[in-house]
Amino acid sequence: MKKIMIVLLLAITSFPLKAGDDFCGIKNFAFQDGENISFVVYYSVIGVYINAGSATFTTSIEKLNGKSVYHVTGLGSSNPSYDWIFKVRDRYESYFDTATLQPYKFIRNVDEGGYKTYEDVTFNQKNNTAITTKGVFTVPNCIQDVLSSIYYARNINFDKYKAEDKIPFDMFLDNEVYHLYIKYLGKETVKTKYGKFRAIKFKPLLIKGTIFEGGEKMTVWVSDDPNHIPLRIESPISVGSVKVDMMQYKNLRYPLSSMQSFKL
Repeated sequence: MKKIMIVLLLAITSFPLKAGDDFCGIKNFAFQDGENISFVVYYSVIGVYINAGSATFTTSIEKLNGKSVYHVTGLGSSNPSYDWIFKVRDRYESYFDTATLQPYKFIRNVDEGGYKTYEDVTFNQKNNTAITTKGVFTVPNCIQDVLSSIYYARNINFDKYKAEDKIPFDMFLDNEVYHLYIKYLGKETVKTKYGKFRAIKFKPLLIKGTIFEGGEKMTVWVSDDPNHIPLRIESPISVGSVKVDMMQYKNLRYPLSSMQSFKL
């Protein structure tokens, strides 16, 4: 579930850009206060997918230390009937600037198959530091956390890129800086449990974790309209594979014009 959050990214065969060149200074044109998006997580071992869990992302505008911020909360959980196989109860929160989309605070409280961890990070973008219970860490310009990176990536203008181009960015997680990227794969039509969409397709470089393998194993489709919401995610995991489909949305900033047909 952790790497689903990363992409629910939230996303150049060789690239001349540094993270700060193309992943800094983007303004928000993709989402708004009150947005709510829900997903169903399907799990498969022998090619038959079962409904194994859910994930929900909500966005609100709040004040943090006198500054206007987007407060995004991501919740992920396995269905209770499958908890005996692999129990997931995850909560992620990010507070990031409404103008620059740079994070000020990140909270992660997860329980994944018995692996439990709590992380509370305060970012000082001026001093390029991240403060945690483990100490003060130096971070590069335009550092992102798991959730802020998803919402930042939703504002990427993919029309600037060609297939196989890589869009790099830096993320802070578990007291470490990771140099990651999104590999753009082009556009195509995708059929999901919700409906049929025109979509933007890419692969995020993943960090190896408790569920997902590292590398370019995950594939993500986001709506080919100004919202850029995740529509489908597919990935192998430690045992079997997962497929995540968007199933409900509220208060999108724009009409979901990429949808070509709807499934009841």
